[in-house]
Amino acid sequence: MEIKAAVLRRIGEEFTLGTVELAAPAADEVVVEIAGVGICHTDVAVKEGHLPFPLPGVLGHEGSGTVASVGGDVTSVAVGDKVAISFNSCGECTQCVGGVPAYCLNFMAYNFGGARPDGTSAIAENGTALGGNFFGQSSLATYAVAHERNVVKLPDGAPVEIVGPLGCGIQTGAGAVFNSLDVQTGASLLVAGAGAVGLSAVLAATVREAEFIIVVEPHESRRKLAVDLGATHAIDPNAGAVSEQVRAVVPEGVDYAIDTTAATPVLEQLLLSLGARGALGMIGVPADPAAALPVPLIPMLIQGLTVRGITEGDSDPQVFIPYLLELHRQGKFPFEKLITTMPLSDINEALAAQARGDAVKVVLTAN
Repeated sequence: MEIKAAVLRRIGEEFTLGTVELAAPAADEVVVEIAGVGICHTDVAVKEGHLPFPLPGVLGHEGSGTVASVGGDVTSVAVGDKVAISFNSCGECTQCVGGVPAYCLNFMAYNFGGARPDGTSAIAENGTALGGNFFGQSSLATYAVAHERNVVKLPDGAPVEIVGPLGCGIQTGAGAVFNSLDVQTGASLLVAGAGAVGLSAVLAATVREAEFIIVVEPHESRRKLAVDLGATHAIDPNAGAVSEQVRAVVPEGVDYAIDTTAATPVLEQLLLSLGARGALGMIGVPADPAAALPVPLIPMLIQGLTVRGITEGDSDPQVFIPYLLELHRQGKFPFEKLITTMPLSDINEALAAQARGDAVKVVLTAN
């Protein structure tokens, strides 16, 4: 079938919207008519050449919509079901079998390889295959081929057009709090960066009833939004050393810190902000793939600090997305306050708006 898609032709270029061909679903695949697709930092990282993906190709990995057709082996969803689409995983490695598909041993191949597991692409332009299957979906388009493993059936009443970011960015920030770090009631949390991931962590920490939720963010408007969403303090990194500002609030240092920036100077300040037995979770994707974090060994030992990387919030989307939607139904997780909608045709302006800080999370909707 012919569809519209935003194609990235070369690193650093703008997306071009055009007509491409989408293949019929294989036995374990699902075709989804896209209602909305979020723009995530990972899309930007590929666009700028910081993460690998074969080009020209179609990105997009926070899609949601309606099932249009299914392969012969699909049983968990049917035509007409409303779904969110998340990251892909193999379902067979030790991590997938152990219930932690975010650490699938085949994660890079299944999400960044640009093709189905059999090496074919479901997307072509004038008969020439394009890079596809991005995070098992390539949903910057009007339709996407996904896999039964990475589509999540939505409950009745879910806001279908805007739930796509629950499949990656929002899931990652919230999962860092709920799953990866398991922030406890009454604890203190420091979040660096008030983008969609960081603010999702704030929402989750509010649900967990953390006593101190401190956000570090240079944009005044985002600091204000962080407080509106539940942060107890929002500090400007330009107003002085972050660790000193944090310890003015929590003199012993914070219990947990989450970084969404992947900037070494920020990470160093977060380490200095941790209290005894504190834990730092790293989420941000660095612009330089060879970037490294120098860790002060003596303080690490004396204070018993933990530093760990976090992928997709340690989430199993089939379990975690319904959990977040239940919190949303109860009024405890108002993720819609992070989202601005724009038409798919405005994708390049949407990217610019996010870069300027004018929008936290843009969801592109069908034109």
